[in-house]
Amino acid sequence: MYRQLMEEYEHEINSHFTDSLTGLFNHGFFQTALDLEFKRSKRHMTPFALALIDIDLFSTYNRLYGHVEGDRMLKDIAGLIKDSIREMDLAARYSGDVFAVVLTRTDADQALTTMERIRQAAGERSNGEITLSIGIASYPRDALSPEGIISKAQEALFQAKISGKNRVDFSKTEKETGEEQKHRILVVDDEPRNLKLLEALLLPLDYDVIKAGGGEEALSIVSRMEVDLILLDVMMPGMNGYEVCRRLKGNESTRLIPIVMVTALNDMDAKIRGIEAGVDDFITKPPNKLELLTRIKNLIRVKSLNNNLTSLKSVLFSLANAVEAKDAYTRGHVWRVSETAVALCKKMGLSEKTIKAIKLAGIIHDIGKIGVPENILNKPGPLDPVEREIMQRHAQIGYKICLPLKKTLGIALDIIRHHHEKLDGSGFPNGLKGEEVSLGARIMAVVDIYDALVSDRPYRKAMTKQKALEILREEAAEGKLDSRIVEALIEMVQ
Repeated sequence: MYRQLMEEYEHEINSHFTDSLTGLFNHGFFQTALDLEFKRSKRHMTPFALALIDIDLFSTYNRLYGHVEGDRMLKDIAGLIKDSIREMDLAARYSGDVFAVVLTRTDADQALTTMERIRQAAGERSNGEITLSIGIASYPRDALSPEGIISKAQEALFQAKISGKNRVDFSKTEKETGEEQKHRILVVDDEPRNLKLLEALLLPLDYDVIKAGGGEEALSIVSRMEVDLILLDVMMPGMNGYEVCRRLKGNESTRLIPIVMVTALNDMDAKIRGIEAGVDDFITKPPNKLELLTRIKNLIRVKSLNNNLTSLKSVLFSLANAVEAKDAYTRGHVWRVSETAVALCKKMGLSEKTIKAIKLAGIIHDIGKIGVPENILNKPGPLDPVEREIMQRHAQIGYKICLPLKKTLGIALDIIRHHHEKLDGSGFPNGLKGEEVSLGARIMAVVDIYDALVSDRPYRKAMTKQKALEILREEAAEGKLDSRIVEALIEMVQ
């Protein structure tokens, strides 16, 4: 399909059109092909979809297994993508560990099926060691220009990453995210009469009612669109309501959707099974109209509050990405720090609550660098005293930015302010000593320093892992870092 374009590209650029490592099309050819696809789709009035596929934690994989294994993995994923699409589609290496796929004559729902197949196959081939996050945007639903559809696909990919990774996400259209959108309720029941009854109760109250005749269909719907509440039957053929609930509550991106179990069962054992599966509320068939609507209204209000908090976190993540865009040498730093800190916390046996807070803190710990000039962030030599003082302000700036979310962030706010403190009092911004430095801040300090040492910086090249670990041990011996945390990190990375 792209043969003529390949010949023209090779002639004009005087260079080949494929990536030498993966064998897929290169970035330049992808951009050219995307322009052509827009013209073709507009002319024939047909849809097409763009998917951006990112390998989760690729830099960590490289660090653990080496760049040779990393390159081999890139080739394997590229081959998997190529084998999973049609000849009429196009796959390219978009950037380092991100692939782009143009799916011609395909809408967003059809693209989801293909991308889910690729995501699941990657996990199965690697026994879960390699996962993919994927963002999808489509023409004409999401964008009317090449730049627009890339931007929308990037937004969807970002949402997939911050929602827990290893998932496929859609671009959110203005209609889907607008304030005037109706609340969407998914009704799940294998009995058509029950579906019609609940729909008749809800539609007059201006709810957007979506119906599913079984568990598998319900999960498919939730993967494709935002849902505000689920009315779920228990006894269904195939996948019952308990299993549907367990899967939704076990997924980071769907666990906050309120689920009301609508059932004819009224015994205690059934309710206990529902509670264990994660059900938010119960109502008995046939439902009392006033009781049902009151419970729906209250649960949707709670969901709206949770959505607001999630939106605020997304703003913080966007600011964290903006910081990394300013500093070319720390790109990917916060995500690596976050994942390494989480792995270290698990090794140390910390609570799930602490691990979640440290994961969040890792992503936004440097958010205050938004207030540091780029010429200081990217200075190729040592900072002078004035520049160093400006750089050190980022901890306090980040704390002030995040302070309005104090109740939501919890200990993550303390970590943002104090991740540069040292146990001997030589750190900043407050010169805390010993037990004054929280455990979370101590962990973040060790991981932050380690990642900085093994990464390229404007003033030096990356150190070897062994050299970086030696420096951490020296800092611990001098009483600057927590030796227990340092030793745990050394054991983990070696």
